[in-house]
Amino acid sequence: MRAGAAAMDPDWQSALERARAHSPFLRRALERRPELAGMLAEGRGEDALAAARAAGEGESDTGVALRRERLSLALVLGVGDLAGRFDVTRVMRELSTFADDALDRAMQAVVQRRVDGADTDGFSALALGKQGADELNYSSDIDPILLFDPERLARRERDEPGEAAQRYARHLVQLLGEMTAEGYVLRVDLRLRPASEVTPLAVSFNAAISHYESSALTWERAAFIRARAAAGDIAAGEDFLDDIRPFVWRRSLDFTAIEEVRRLTARIRQAYKGPREVGPGFDIKKGRGGIREIEFFAQTHQLIYGGRDPTLRQRGTRAALDALAAADIIQAEDARVLGESYDRLRVIEHRLQMVDDRQTHSVPDRPESIDNVARLAGMANGAALIAELSSITGEVARRYDDLLGEDAEETRSTGSVPDAFRDRFEARVDNWRAHLRALRSSEANKAFDAMQDDLLEALAAAPDPYHALARWETLLTRLPSAINLFRLFEQRPGLLERVLRILTLARPLADALAQRPELLDAMIDPGALALPGSVDELAARIKASEDSGYEARLDRLRQVVGEERFALGAQMVECAHDPLAIAEGLCRVAEAAVQTGADAAIAEFRATHGEIADSELVILGLGRLGGGALTHASDLDIVFLFTGEIGGESDGPRPLSTSLYYNRLAARVSAALSVPTAEGALYDVDTRLRPQGKQGPLAVSFDAFAKYQRKSAWTWEHMALARARPIYGSPLAKERLAALVRDTLCQKRDAAKLRREVLAMRADILAAKPPAGPLDVKLMRGGLVDSEFLIHYLQLREGVGLEPALEKAIAALADADLLPGGHAANHLTLTRYLVANRLFAPDGAEPVPATANVLAKACGEESYLALLHRLREARQSIAAQWAEHFGETLEIER
Repeated sequence: MRAGAAAMDPDWQSALERARAHSPFLRRALERRPELAGMLAEGRGEDALAAARAAGEGESDTGVALRRERLSLALVLGVGDLAGRFDVTRVMRELSTFADDALDRAMQAVVQRRVDGADTDGFSALALGKQGADELNYSSDIDPILLFDPERLARRERDEPGEAAQRYARHLVQLLGEMTAEGYVLRVDLRLRPASEVTPLAVSFNAAISHYESSALTWERAAFIRARAAAGDIAAGEDFLDDIRPFVWRRSLDFTAIEEVRRLTARIRQAYKGPREVGPGFDIKKGRGGIREIEFFAQTHQLIYGGRDPTLRQRGTRAALDALAAADIIQAEDARVLGESYDRLRVIEHRLQMVDDRQTHSVPDRPESIDNVARLAGMANGAALIAELSSITGEVARRYDDLLGEDAEETRSTGSVPDAFRDRFEARVDNWRAHLRALRSSEANKAFDAMQDDLLEALAAAPDPYHALARWETLLTRLPSAINLFRLFEQRPGLLERVLRILTLARPLADALAQRPELLDAMIDPGALALPGSVDELAARIKASEDSGYEARLDRLRQVVGEERFALGAQMVECAHDPLAIAEGLCRVAEAAVQTGADAAIAEFRATHGEIADSELVILGLGRLGGGALTHASDLDIVFLFTGEIGGESDGPRPLSTSLYYNRLAARVSAALSVPTAEGALYDVDTRLRPQGKQGPLAVSFDAFAKYQRKSAWTWEHMALARARPIYGSPLAKERLAALVRDTLCQKRDAAKLRREVLAMRADILAAKPPAGPLDVKLMRGGLVDSEFLIHYLQLREGVGLEPALEKAIAALADADLLPGGHAANHLTLTRYLVANRLFAPDGAEPVPATANVLAKACGEESYLALLHRLREARQSIAAQWAEHFGETLEIER
């Protein structure tokens, strides 16, 4: 003991006693680091911390040095934490700082192991998750993203940049994570990298930017809230984060983030198999009311508002909550409760982990182990720990459920506006008046006052009130001024009712309207309830752009298609047309999009690469596109082909061989139809039905296509061709392709072999993709897949009814006495329901009563029960035909 120290500090003494008694890991660390134990016993916490940081000095082996530092730091921080001398913020920051330093030194070491004297220029590590937020766990893994610049990465001359980067990444993970006699440094998890299921461990900067600009998901945006350049080439990492800032922080308010985070939370809660209530085995990170829900609460609001308010772009959870409260986005009391709960849960998490240095977040399973953790934390027993956790998680869960509208089911059961929803609505109205430009003027507020009560009642009566409120709010935030809209609602009372029906009944339309408020024009137009015209008329409208530039043409394409798809959806909500007519209208819109998108891409491509003589691109539509009837959720199943001989070359400034020319052109056309622009997204394009699927080239010649179909194609590929229809190309080329498809379908077949293969394929589909629920009319037995398989089987076996439109194919098969005359009605009953349900209940869940009633009306039935009865009848009839032709009895519930 140092001179002048009369007695051991009681806080440090208690901490050391509890560490030795209740933490085997800390007890061993105290034995291995007696010099640090002595400093702690004397109450010299800061001196011990400095000594821990220097524990690896003089050691030439980076791995050994880092392991000694890590053990020393874990000891000092653990005991200091137990003593109450290092608060949780300090502990997390020290751990995060060590992780940054360890990652940087390890990157330097693996590079120099390969290239003597080299540095980490062009090799960067981004810290995400808790490391990025300076909130690292006591016993945590880290989730970095490793990025490299192929031009600057240090490597041996014979090494390819990509290969060198992957070697460095593998050695880095091993250096930090391998357990040796000295312990380990950090567990490294690289699964947060872009498209981790298909990308290497280290990703080039350009590839990562391309991913975040085109195909990243909402959870990735949330992950980058806490991202920072932590190690290696820091400057390059910071430049990268600057480049992707628009991906993370959207300029406009983004309430759709609530929907995405809600779905993510639902999946997480569903995947969580532990106890729901606090007790043995409860996970304080993933469980209800746990650490993750506090983080998601903050991040959801940051995603919504952070694009417009830079003060909200805080990496730390508590800092984010405080900033949100300061901006009046959340209540100050909510920020306080959630912030204090977060700190306390993190402290308890550290206690769980420091028992055995395990990356755990769960309360132990055995009562004596729970008592042990409690006593390590200075509590009386495990019951006290459980009681405290129950209180904390209850407060957190209540606020998180409120954010996500988890109590919406209760509000639907009452006849009047529930107090909870009224309070939420009034709080949001106050926020709108204070912050939204649409309600900035006194006139706008006066107009809003006139409709406020009607709006409240309509939203409260919605199938999902809280989501409807979020969608209405998103719509309101996108309007530069709301006066005209509110006055329009006054002049045309039915319009507000229609808008709210869309917001509450049809989520895809509500999301589209929130993104583009100008879609309201389609509801005011005199022809709002008219079906779209012909493909040529639609194409002419798309081409009527004032700007002939390529990007402007793609914007115009997305604008018109979005308006037409929205109008068709609104017509479905109003039950103005048979869903089958809506489906045909959606297909005409898609065909016009393919025509104009391909024209634009080809013109742009030819400017660089020229043309190939006596050759052209032809597009074959399959699936619902080929059959002439899409849903609002349909992607475009297409195959790219080209006429002419292989072996030629284009005549442009940058000539390409025929095959390369058309494969690049096909990719360009696919991008024109799928990549989002300033006007939003368009379609998902699926090219997997091409010869050899993903393994084959994107575009093939007519001759290669014919040869493949004749000699190599599987039966299921010929079944897909039964709904194939040329949708782009010259009339002569389309006629040739249609004849080629017909010749393929008319091949002579072994009927017994065909039957076996069809049954085997149906069994495979059923095993791989069972019905999503009791109303999955596509996949359930007696549903659309069974009907389609039956139709295609008869088409291929008999060479009869080779029409891509299934209702025409069924009619021809009925004329040949292969199917009963009523089969078409049964098939179309299921199709009608599918088309409507893709709009009203896109997640496949059982619709709530208000939605169910509209769904029934849209399908031409008097009630939802009548609709269910008709669907069951149709399935039973289809099952009977299946049994007749295949000898299999399908169980259809009665």
